[in-house]
Amino acid sequence: MQDFAGKVAVITGAASGIGKALTEKCIAEGMHVVMADIEEAVLEGVAAELQATTNNQVLPIVTNVAVEAELRKVCEEAVEKLGGVHLLFNNAGVGGGGNSWTATQKDWDWVLGVNLWSVIHGLRVFVPQMLAQNEPCHIVNTASVAGLIGGSTNALYSVSKHGVVALTENLAVDLNAEGAQIDCSVLCPGFVNTNIINSGRNRPQELTNDAEPPVLTPEDEQRMALFQEILRQGMQPAEIAEIVFDAIRAERLYILTHDHFGEMITTRAENIVTGTNPIMGEAALANLAKPAD
Repeated sequence: MQDFAGKVAVITGAASGIGKALTEKCIAEGMHVVMADIEEAVLEGVAAELQATTNNQVLPIVTNVAVEAELRKVCEEAVEKLGGVHLLFNNAGVGGGGNSWTATQKDWDWVLGVNLWSVIHGLRVFVPQMLAQNEPCHIVNTASVAGLIGGSTNALYSVSKHGVVALTENLAVDLNAEGAQIDCSVLCPGFVNTNIINSGRNRPQELTNDAEPPVLTPEDEQRMALFQEILRQGMQPAEIAEIVFDAIRAERLYILTHDHFGEMITTRAENIVTGTNPIMGEAALANLAKPAD
């Protein structure tokens, strides 16, 4: 996909972080934009702010992306009001936390619902629409560098992001087999200056744990403070948006944003091939905390 002016983009998680930056970039490229987000007040405010910058339409729709019916409504409104969907960003995501056995069922349901099931729902809803349009389209699924490396982030997030990578790889093969005019990419950013660490603010009440969360140890608090500082010093979302559009124009499947993770990705692949156990614990965390090049 090379020509964006006058086309329609749908962006989930559009009210903040990478999603907002992608919305701004789409507007700069002359696109109409459907902004889907669960945070109603913020969504309405950002949409109004951005609408004032363009003569094209900015359509905000409050959406729980973990529910397929709500994404189907987004698609229907995009087609009815704007004429179609040409660029889809399955971008919504949450952090979550915990290891594989202490995380509750509700923890797993929340993180997988937003990070992985929303992408599955998005493909089931929007790919048929794009196929019917029979014109150049592109899909970008947001994963993470955590979807390419092993065991260095929390289990819930890592599992969901590995799933998005695998899903997009299969999507590329399937679209090619169909001869579709649809390309796709998987975005695997490193640390970005977003508010993902506070994503619990949008956690649905029915997926909130009944028990009080465990009291953080001083070590836990220190790790959280470190992670917040790493995010604060991370790449700006606007930089990510520029990288993404360069990749769309180049029809590139894998979109990586931080070169210094390349060694970790290569090491993981070599470990798999050679049957070598990976580095565990604090050493792996220290590698993650390296500054970007």
